[in-house]
Amino acid sequence: MKLKAVIHKAEEGGYWAEVPAIPGCSTQGETLEEVLRNIQEAVEGCLSVDVDSFSVTERTQVMEIAV
Repeated sequence: MKLKAVIHKAEEGGYWAEVPAIPGCSTQGETLEEVLRNIQEAVEGCLSVDVDSFSVTERTQVMEIAV
């Protein structure tokens, strides 16, 4: 999966980043390298969902897909 991240220079120094395709997915970092690492971790966190939090019955299937 490829997503676009928007990297901003912060007024107080460093950078902050957001992924418009995932509302609320943002992070910050002191350097460009750090903010890129952090936004990748943020995306992983935003996309990971605990399947146990859903009600699963005999009529429900949980499947993993790749996009």
